[in-house]
Amino acid sequence: MDFISNIVSGFSVALNPLNLGLALVGCLIGTLVGVLPGIGPVTTIALLLPVTFYLDPTSGLIMLAGIYYGAAYGGSTAAILLNIPGENSAVMTCIDGHQMAKQNRAGPALAIAAIGSLFAGSVATFFIALFAPPLANVGLAFGAPEYFSLLLLGLMSVVILARGSIPKALAMAVVGLLLGTVGMGTGTERFTFDSVELMDGIGFVPVAIGIFGLSEIIANLIAPAENRVVVSSKIGSLWPTRDDWRRSWPAILRGTGIGSALGILPGGGVSISTFAAYAVEKKVAKDSSRFGKGAIEGVAGPESANNAAAQTSFIPMLTLGIPGGAVMAVMIGGLMIHGIQPGPRVMIERPDLFWGLIASMWVGNLMLLVINLPLIGIWIQLLKVPYRYLYLAILTFACLGVYTLNNSVFEVGMAAFFGAVGYACLRLGCELPPLMLGLVLGPLMEENLRRAMRISGGDPRIFIDRPISLALLVVTVALFVVLLLPRVRKTKDRLALDDA
Repeated sequence: MDFISNIVSGFSVALNPLNLGLALVGCLIGTLVGVLPGIGPVTTIALLLPVTFYLDPTSGLIMLAGIYYGAAYGGSTAAILLNIPGENSAVMTCIDGHQMAKQNRAGPALAIAAIGSLFAGSVATFFIALFAPPLANVGLAFGAPEYFSLLLLGLMSVVILARGSIPKALAMAVVGLLLGTVGMGTGTERFTFDSVELMDGIGFVPVAIGIFGLSEIIANLIAPAENRVVVSSKIGSLWPTRDDWRRSWPAILRGTGIGSALGILPGGGVSISTFAAYAVEKKVAKDSSRFGKGAIEGVAGPESANNAAAQTSFIPMLTLGIPGGAVMAVMIGGLMIHGIQPGPRVMIERPDLFWGLIASMWVGNLMLLVINLPLIGIWIQLLKVPYRYLYLAILTFACLGVYTLNNSVFEVGMAAFFGAVGYACLRLGCELPPLMLGLVLGPLMEENLRRAMRISGGDPRIFIDRPISLALLVVTVALFVVLLLPRVRKTKDRLALDDA
């Protein structure tokens, strides 16, 4: 009964005219971001963080969430029409989706992608509503030692799931932790270099906008994309055939299950789910030779997994305060700007935020289906706009956003500095999400470490005397051992070379 009343309460928040409008804005922006390659939801959410400062936390989070799962949907449009994944998670959609477009069947491909996303997103949101409260109750049993061990596990999980060189990912996480120590600590200045602006630490927003937004602008300007042309000016009928439906619905169900389960994984759950869904569809198909030649299951499965994983990736962030990836780290930063500490107590202290966000996901997924299929023609025209005309608007908005947060020119300069740092990291093959997670988790880890030491009177054995903390540390150590395995190292290094 409490479940139903909580859902009803959530819809009363989500259907508030302001929140409904912000969900619509978020879905539209997210779809646009997904359609246009080279921008991405992390960059966009980082750029819009200053805007949420003027909104209620619930309203701001609803808009940012709409951008995230809207981008997960929008990436399929560029993948199908141009063979260019607007998002990493849309890579697998390119394989068969673009072949369908070449066969003048882009309409059914886009429709199945939209319908699969709606179904998968709705089911995954139900899983959040069903399983998040019990998980949050477990989180309430956590003390400072357990939280420190959990945060350490979250950071290690992101490192091990990073694509590319493990040592570089580990180094970036350490750099993020070090950046989190700048400012006042226990009454002593640390690494401020006598700068008054650094007394409060390095701001989250300038770093996020710098390394995700400005670095992407630099990278795109130095290596501009060629003018792209849509494969066909005709989309054709959007309505799938009976055979399309027969082949698609089992793939949608399988993709929903895979994405809902793997989306919880920290680091790359969304991308991993699309690869897994495509592999499963190819494995269960009676004629696997159809894949790569326009098999509609190759669109339905990955797209359903993509959207389901995008929804369930909120579970660790909402229930335990652990960001599962860069997007969730930015969202946690947005909540912390409002003085809200993400974690299990959010459900108790701010039920309007928790259940309102969940209800808004159902509303937002329906919005994506209703508003996007009629706008496909507009997205096609936007895909033809050269990037050199887009970056000025992005750059201006980024600088204004950083400045208006604290009216600080220093922070604008900091964003520019981290933009250069982010570009250098990209050129060196160093991943940026571990750095961002280190910056977010570092102060939390330090605070919980300090509290644990106070509780134990300075005895570090408190971390192994507490069963939950010990279990989390054992898993963390096990992950670290996996990092050292030669076979894993060899695979990761090969992937890093392939990316380079």
